[in-house]
Amino acid sequence: MPDTLLDEEFWAFCSDQKLCFQRCKSCETWRHLPRLMCAGCGSPAWEWLESSGRGHIYSWTVTHQAMLPAFVDEVPYASVIVELEEGVRMVSGVQGIALDEIEIDLPVEVTFMSISEHASIPMFRHRGQAAHG
Repeated sequence: MPDTLLDEEFWAFCSDQKLCFQRCKSCETWRHLPRLMCAGCGSPAWEWLESSGRGHIYSWTVTHQAMLPAFVDEVPYASVIVELEEGVRMVSGVQGIALDEIEIDLPVEVTFMSISEHASIPMFRHRGQAAHG
């Protein structure tokens, strides 16, 4: 199975409002980005499991200049690295968190932003914040 199909599976889960990652069936190591073999033990045996969606801000950066015309109205915005309870880290965006409120170890949880009728992307909000969007 090509890695592109694994990426499609990840995004299909997101479209169903589920944040899922692969977990090795041999050593139980969680992983993201999706791939065919475990980086820990080399096993090709894995499964998709749903994440708790809870984690904390590991790092972030603020973008002040749009690289594409579609993002002109969005700047400035934060790109964050979230470390999830399962141990994986992923790059995402935030919703409902002001740029000056972002800090290392800020507790966050996943929420999903609909970008079309059939697609959603994972974003993060301060843990305990009401869902919207």
